[in-house]
Formats: sequence, structure tokens, C-alpha cells
Amino acid sequence: MKSIRTKLKLNNKQKTLMAQHAGYSRWCYNWGLSLWNAAYRDGYKPNYRKLREVFTNHTKPLYPWMKNLSSKVYQYAFINLGEAFKRFFQGLGKYPRFKKKGRSDSFTIDNCGKPIELNGWSHKLPFIGIVKTSEPIEATTQKITISRQAGDWYLSCSYEFHSHTTPKKTDVVGVDLGMKTLATLSDGKVFESVRAYQKFEAKLSRLQYLNRHKQVGSANWRKAQLKIARLLRKVANIRQDALHKLTTYLAKVRLVPVRSL
Repeated sequence: MKSIRTKLKLNNKQKTLMAQHAGYSRWCYNWGLSLWNAAYRDGYKPNYRKLREVFTNHTKPLYPWMKNLSSKVYQYAFINLGEAFKRFFQGLGKYPRFKKKGRSDSFTIDNCGKPIELNGWSHKLPFIGIVKTSEPIEATTQKITISRQAGDWYLSCSYEFHSHTTPKKTDVVGVDLGMKTLATLSDGKVFESVRAYQKFEAKLSRLQYLNRHKQVGSANWRKAQLKIARLLRKVANIRQDALHKLTTYLAKVRLVPVRSL
């Protein structure tokens, strides 16, 4: 399996539709978590299937606006809640918390068991319609997740692919992780540290300084928060790009155990 995540190019109408679906998913997740907590306190053993049944038969008919959005959204919201509790009981995560608007806005949809074909720059998504991506995609997947980060929307999915053997340039290479450089290899290749945060630290500090007296929740506060989020996303992208280049290079050679300074 291979995963991909790419930025979507949306108009204002599509952005509104994405935000509505993300809000729908958040509402259902929080509703399910509240009911789960209440049922657990009363001595019951809830699960996501029971939550989905109660929601479908009793709660959903009370909210007509939900008919205008994809029903797959609430189904995956309950599945995600069930997985969160599963990780908690296994000691792999913290107790699930209520979601807040603007934080990790996302939703998942599928095509009722049929594959979703992603071809080229424009793609037809179930219920959503035609959307454009910032880069071409060729993949067949069963479900997709759409999320928002720093004001932009992204599409992510996993799909099967046929791997090809990569010709080896050398038999063995040693990796030395350091502080001044990202990595130094025994074949002489050096990957310099990108120091992305240091490059934008002054600009980030300036944005945070200008935002200190703005009223929380106001329009100007939201604009400033968006600028800060976009700058932090840029820093994260630079770091991720450097790591991808390093791991791609290392994938072409056989490794000896990593020695870290």
C-alpha cells in the first residue's frame, strides 16, 4: 500500500461544502463521545455500531440539514471514535477528547464499496463532485479523507501499487546522524541540516507580536492566526522535504545500523 496527500484547488462554493462536511463529522464525533461517556457511566458497554444505530434511527431524523450531506461522513466519524477508544484501552493513546472547530477539521467518504478512480488533475468524488488537485494523481482507492490545514484543503488516500526493484548503487552505507548536518554517509554524501525554523523564527516572532493585543475570536485575530499557521506549515514542509530526499537516497542502498551522535 502507498499513501498520498495533495492540496486541493477549490472555489468558494466547494470550500463551503468541505467545511460543512467537516463540521458534520465533528458534530457526530462529539455526539458519539458524549453518548459513549454517559452509557459507560451507567454500566453499559458501548461500541461504534450501537452508536451508529441509535444515531440513524433516533437522532438523524431530528436534524433535516443532515440530509444535504453525505451519510458516509457520520459512519466514519463513529468508526474513528471506536478506533480511538480501542487505542486507549490498548494503552496506545489517550482518552478520546471532544473536537473543536478549526482544529484537525477532516472527514472521510467512500463510494459504497465501489472503487474511487483518481486520474489526472480533475477527479470525481462521491457526493462532492469534481475537484481539482495541485498535482496529477493516478490511483484507485476505496476511501478518501479530506482535511484542512492552515486554511487549505488536502486530499489523502491509500492505494495498492506494484513495486519495482531499485538498482543498488552500492552494497552497504553507514549513516551518521549529527547536529550540524542532518546526516553524513560513509560514501561521502552529506545532507545538510535545513534549519527551517531558524530561517523563519524572526518572521514568526513578528507575527505573534503583532497578534498579542487582538481580541480572541475577532476577524483580525483569525487572519493573524491563519498567517501564523501558514508559516508553520511552510516550516514543516521544508523539514518533510529534506527527510523525503534523505530516505529516498537511503532506499537505493543497503544500510548498516545507524549511529547517532
